[in-house]
Amino acid sequence: MSFYFAIIGTKDNPIFTHEFGTSKAGGDGLSRFRDDQRHLNQFIVHSSLDIVEEVQWGSGAMYLKALDRFQNNHISAFLTGANIKFILLSNPDTHAPARTTSTSSNRASTYAAYNPTSPAVEEATKNFFLEVYDAWVKTVMNPFYQLNAPVRSPVFRARVAAAAKKFL
Repeated sequence: MSFYFAIIGTKDNPIFTHEFGTSKAGGDGLSRFRDDQRHLNQFIVHSSLDIVEEVQWGSGAMYLKALDRFQNNHISAFLTGANIKFILLSNPDTHAPARTTSTSSNRASTYAAYNPTSPAVEEATKNFFLEVYDAWVKTVMNPFYQLNAPVRSPVFRARVAAAAKKFL
């Protein structure tokens, strides 16, 4: 399972992006996106902003669950009070190269059974977003941070990676 996480500012500009893989079911935490898929991820995330903005005004919730699907990619979103959007693209790695170890067969069965609307996956995604939101609030409370400026903090990146490892 590979993930692409993006924080989108109020002007629809990318503030932070991070790619990672699953650490569950024997995963190593590395993303398995092909090179051409990496560029497509940015397009998919930005094209899903229209759906996020439609849904955000109809619901008062911060966590918008699984909103969109493009080919084999699933999009989940989380909104902050300042209209900053957290977007998580998940891809079950059906194109990943086959491995001969016994753990890869377990991983393959996990990927085949991936369902973004299942309660366990939704809960893990929500907890990931809440953990990142906590780190986000601490980052933007810095008096030197300007709204919509890219986040380059290695501490914030480490906290996002730790939340990903913990929940995804």
